[in-house]
Amino acid sequence: MKLKLKISKCTETDEVQKTVLAAMSLLSTKTFPLLLPQNSSPKQKQNYPWIPTPKLLSKYPLLEQLSSCNSMKQLCQIHAQTITTGIFRDNFVASRILSFAALSPSGSIPYAHFLFSSICQPDVFTANTLIRAYAFSFNPIDAILFYIYILEYSNIKPDVHTIPLLLKACSEVPSVPLGKAIHCHMFKLGWSSVVSILNFLVQMYASCGLIDSAKLVFDKMIEYDDASWNIMIGGYLKCGYFESACEMFDKMPERNVVSWSVIINGYVQNSRFKEGLEVFQDMLVEKVEPNESILVNVLSASAHLGALELGKWIEMYMRNKSVRFTVRLGTALIDMYSKCGCVDTALRVFNEMKEKNVLAWSAMIGGLAINGRGKDALELFSRMQMHRVKPNEVTFIGILTACSHSGMVSEGISYFDSMEKVYRLKPNNHHYCCMVDLYGRAGLLDDAENVVKKMPIKPNSAVLGALLNACRIHKNFELGEQVGRQLLELEPNYSGRYVLLSNIYAASGKWNHVAELRKMMRERGVSKLPGSSYIDLGGIVHEFIAGGNSHPDSEQIYAKLSEMTERLKEWGYKPITGQVLIDMDEEEKETALCHHSEKLAIAFGVINTDPGATIRITKNLRVCVDCHSATKLITKIYNREIVVRDRCRFHHFKDGSCSCMDFW
Repeated sequence: MKLKLKISKCTETDEVQKTVLAAMSLLSTKTFPLLLPQNSSPKQKQNYPWIPTPKLLSKYPLLEQLSSCNSMKQLCQIHAQTITTGIFRDNFVASRILSFAALSPSGSIPYAHFLFSSICQPDVFTANTLIRAYAFSFNPIDAILFYIYILEYSNIKPDVHTIPLLLKACSEVPSVPLGKAIHCHMFKLGWSSVVSILNFLVQMYASCGLIDSAKLVFDKMIEYDDASWNIMIGGYLKCGYFESACEMFDKMPERNVVSWSVIINGYVQNSRFKEGLEVFQDMLVEKVEPNESILVNVLSASAHLGALELGKWIEMYMRNKSVRFTVRLGTALIDMYSKCGCVDTALRVFNEMKEKNVLAWSAMIGGLAINGRGKDALELFSRMQMHRVKPNEVTFIGILTACSHSGMVSEGISYFDSMEKVYRLKPNNHHYCCMVDLYGRAGLLDDAENVVKKMPIKPNSAVLGALLNACRIHKNFELGEQVGRQLLELEPNYSGRYVLLSNIYAASGKWNHVAELRKMMRERGVSKLPGSSYIDLGGIVHEFIAGGNSHPDSEQIYAKLSEMTERLKEWGYKPITGQVLIDMDEEEKETALCHHSEKLAIAFGVINTDPGATIRITKNLRVCVDCHSATKLITKIYNREIVVRDRCRFHHFKDGSCSCMDFW
């Protein structure tokens, strides 16, 4: 008898879950025998008869066409031929066709469901294939609905592969009640000690945010495999318990490459970049070969820290080990080189890539943009169109940034308008932020303000921050105060907003307002983020904190800084003490400015690099006006090129000028 099923669709997810829960409560009272091969246990790999063999393929040569099938139209033709020849009645043939429809990117789950209902005696493998397809679909709850139907209306019994798929569906929804119902059902089936199933149970609870329940299941497990530990560590990271994840990693009896991958990813996702690189070094000491995920995460950490030497080492490692340059790895390399200020090297990697997707094109366009090479970015966008690669929202962030940083106002307006008119892309806050920045850099504050006023969506803090910065640069204190106050309401705990508004008040001589803001920060418990700068020398990342002396060469660095300051003054440098927003005399203000983190990093670079060598620095905050002015002059005095990446953009200092044209 053919099994005809129809999964009812419901727009109200809660109602669907109620229906499923009601059914699951009935199922929790039922038990089903284990469907396992003879003389095997749940822990053993199952040898199902549907695994294709040359003998079976020679018996059904028509199935060889599936290997080259790339559309549903072709699949329907193959399906029709199997019906005509009568071989569709063979479960092996039917399951192969159903697998393509259910799991192929060009397949169709509804068609797979239709195929399932056409099979005279569907088996558990075929059912699992469809459950898997539903579990990874946009409606994962359909996996559970389908499972309930096959239990009620067929003779199919679940096997050890079925429950993990159902738990995966619960993780994707996510739904705690459904997950608990499946947990109960699993016990009724007698699978409470199968490690592979318990691993998925831990993952389900963690995905639903119940980390305590996940840990309880983990602690009660009789035995573990490598996946058990990795899943628990990943669960801690997903739920925001970073320290607990690190503790569990340290307790692991044995670590494999996946373990290292999970924890390094955790460090990077939690912005603990320097520590993440240290863990990577530990991994290399243990002679573990990194996988693609580790390499991508290390390149990301290198990009954030400006650790160029390590990034270069990664590329060399990939070439020496003949690691395949996937699109993901190539894009990560482009991002790393771009963020380290080596945009020409990024271009070399980009041009060497045999395969490029929209992410790779967007990364390269963005890399050119942030390095002040706007025209090159627009030319690359033209190449992208010639290759018929459709741009996305990220692509246009790069394009608009290129126009903004290169002062191409009319081009920026044209590209912004084309987003909806030509590419059917709706601008978001990132794009409006670029437009405000574009007008602001050009001194068109009225236009910048109009962009904010006419936005069809509520402007976020980045958009208002761009407008506030434009007001600071062009000394529109009235509008700046208004926008600054709005920002304090949006982000009352972000110190950067207080500092920027304080700068505006200080520039307009409203010192009482500066004092008021400092008092407000104290009352709200907001502390100013200390400035820190990084410089990579010989593969070692050195960190400097403003006014700090934790570096082992601090004495030598401060001596060099004093010497540099004297030479700067000989060349006409005068410290811009208005940047210091606390009440102290002029000499103390000069000292405070002299000890900013980027100046310490520059002094360290001058000491430890050859004359004429480029110095590359990464800073966590916006470069202050005084440091910007001093760095321009340092490049002239010491005949150096200095590349500084601050929180806002790249500054390429050379021969006494900066690529930002004094707008940042």
